[in-house]
Amino acid sequence: MQTVLRNLQYAVRQLIKSPVFTLTAALTLALGIGANTAIFTVVYATLLAPMPYPEPDQLVMVWSKIQTYHNVIAAQDFVDWKKQSTVFQDLNAWSGGSFNLATKDQPEYLEGQQTTPGMYRMMGAPFRYGRDFLPEEGVAGREHVVILLNKLWKRLGSDPNIIGKQIKIDGTGYAVVGVLAPGQADRLDQWLIVPLVFKPEQLNHDFHWLLAMGRLKPGVTMKQAQANMETVTDNLAKAFPKSNKGWGVFVEPLHNDFLPKEEINMLWILLGAVGFILLIACVNVANLLIARGTTRQKELAVRSALGASRKTIFAQFLTENLLLAIIGGVAGIGMGWLALRGLQLIMPRGTLPSEADLTLNLPILAFTLAASTLSGLLFGCAPAYYATKVDPAEALKEGGRSGTGAGRQRLRRVLVVGEFALALALLTGAGLAIHSFWNLTNVDLGVNTTHVQTFFLPVPDSRPKDPALIISYFRQILTSIKSVPGVLDVTVHTGIPLRGAGFGMPFTIAGAPDIADPSQRPNAGFGMITPDYFNTYGIQITRGRAFTDQDTADTVKVAVVNEELVRKYFKDKDPLQQRINVEELIPGVTKLGPYQTWQIVGVYHNVRGGDFRDDYPEIHIPFWQIPWPNAAVGVRTASDPAAMMRSIAAAVHSVDPQIALAEPRTMDEIKSLNLASDRFIMSLFFCFAAVALLLAAVGIYGVMAFTVAQREHELGLRMALGASRNNVVNLVLKEALVLALLGLGIGLVGAYFVGRAMKSTLYGVGSLDFTAIAVVALVLLGASLLASWIPARRAAGVEPMRALRTE
Repeated sequence: MQTVLRNLQYAVRQLIKSPVFTLTAALTLALGIGANTAIFTVVYATLLAPMPYPEPDQLVMVWSKIQTYHNVIAAQDFVDWKKQSTVFQDLNAWSGGSFNLATKDQPEYLEGQQTTPGMYRMMGAPFRYGRDFLPEEGVAGREHVVILLNKLWKRLGSDPNIIGKQIKIDGTGYAVVGVLAPGQADRLDQWLIVPLVFKPEQLNHDFHWLLAMGRLKPGVTMKQAQANMETVTDNLAKAFPKSNKGWGVFVEPLHNDFLPKEEINMLWILLGAVGFILLIACVNVANLLIARGTTRQKELAVRSALGASRKTIFAQFLTENLLLAIIGGVAGIGMGWLALRGLQLIMPRGTLPSEADLTLNLPILAFTLAASTLSGLLFGCAPAYYATKVDPAEALKEGGRSGTGAGRQRLRRVLVVGEFALALALLTGAGLAIHSFWNLTNVDLGVNTTHVQTFFLPVPDSRPKDPALIISYFRQILTSIKSVPGVLDVTVHTGIPLRGAGFGMPFTIAGAPDIADPSQRPNAGFGMITPDYFNTYGIQITRGRAFTDQDTADTVKVAVVNEELVRKYFKDKDPLQQRINVEELIPGVTKLGPYQTWQIVGVYHNVRGGDFRDDYPEIHIPFWQIPWPNAAVGVRTASDPAAMMRSIAAAVHSVDPQIALAEPRTMDEIKSLNLASDRFIMSLFFCFAAVALLLAAVGIYGVMAFTVAQREHELGLRMALGASRNNVVNLVLKEALVLALLGLGIGLVGAYFVGRAMKSTLYGVGSLDFTAIAVVALVLLGASLLASWIPARRAAGVEPMRALRTE
């Protein structure tokens, strides 16, 4: 212990003695460790940390399964699952909802949840005030109670006596029975929770619209739960073959249920990317330590001459290097915290599950300590080893140069080659992300996004669902908005272009062999639109016609389909001669009616949705034939649509003063939001690549500057024998270029594997993108030559006589 303390004291004195070196090395390490700390915090919170609930291993998601796809469940399926399953302590369901909260000025739209009573009690969610719903509050007539999220409670004035008071939602008074504690729930998009009450018409096996979560009984394994639920669903399929044949069930742990596989892969790729940055930082610090070791050769020679063993010198140097790593780690925690705050500012909303708590906790700090220690060993062992190789007799000679060591020079060159190989792999990842993002921004979206405003009208569920009343209501809304100066076109529809048609529905082709198993029928996006839909969004009709105001409930049922549906199902047929069968959607009822036959009268150009990567089959029918109570509105304007929102809102409120305009966004904003995740990933890779490029340039600059200093005598001799200054510059640049090229050659292997790892997240880019690699290689070569230029000019400035006089 005494030896360790003595080594620590000496290490502290040595680091204080060289403040510039200590600061440079510590900051280089802090950069790498900080980036790793920030990204590991995201990975840990999202993929590794236990869920923030009591006994989280007992909580599971239960899905309906059709073929290999997870799906939401039907209300009657949920009721039957709860009755017949034997593996759950409790099983609850929930669905999203939209609500109009009464305020002083005008109604405010809020997203919320409808949950069966006991949902939050089952999860073990803490309450700030009040309680969860009681079983009797899930019965019709007693459901006008509400739980507020902490963020809504604060917006309403932070009243500690709010329990029992009423707030007006959708024109009806709701008694507040609970306020959730601050924390995880506040990261949800929702603001309030109301009881989920099943109406008689909702209790069917046909209409899938619910999510279900359960808590397993103690000792029940996931395998046992899956087997039990498969027995239940098999029994339901036998009892209700028309609706349940082909439908299965899937039970899985709650963790990361809503995070797509591609996003999980990307998190690991990002962690690997910052790992590369840390390796490059370690290489730089190792080079700095080797260079510094040459300046301490006389000190080491004296210590050896006085009896210090090689083991003692190795331990001393390793102690210094580990202490340096700890200093870098402490600074890295600060950098990691700043990086984490920056990530949270630029990260698109909804990127991570609400359970992901991005804070620097004990596991994160343990990771940082481990990364710091490992870094110290990585960059510290070689310099410590070379410190033991000093020959005291040679080092103490005046002008002795043997201490510079060919082995040290070779190691430094090898390290720079490795640095460039790592940098090429990381920059290739950035190049692929940038190329993919460029492709996505230039894809044919099928719509004209300029000067179009959209919003939803969340009509309260308590409103009448009579089709004639719905049609009359929306006709008044359209007429009122059309009267606003500057409005060119306006339409009502169930979905929004670039976000989907509204519903997903199975269909069959009239005249084709019947598909008895519902799970085997093809699916398509399905929505209702008014006649001006295509003009409003600038969508091209490529064959046939669009809808007119004459396409009403009293006329032949007609449909328009997109080119992708025609390509997949009517390749060698005239689509305008085809009819399709789709189960009837009944306005305001979560139940499918009998099959309706729709004559195809038009084909429209594909409109991208989701992340813009693929085309999906779509079917649209006239809103006036099958109206829907909750719809979106699109408005094309002559000028900036966002500036006209106040006038548009006034037009809507002149018809319905109790309705809120939900999620008002221009189509340009929707386009930008759809690209947000790819933009975020591209930005991260770009930042990491910039850091890697900077570190690689600094690394080769350090090696070349040190080489020039050590070769001053040789360069002076060359110039004395007639070499020009340009010859010397070229000599240094040539050496730097060789090192860079070797690194780039080795880095091609890493670039290939990076491309393969990222392939599932890219669009229009192969795993080996030669364009990206070529651009990245040129950037790295340019950086290496630029970084070597200053040492090369310094070498050319050597005075031959002064260099030779030192000998």
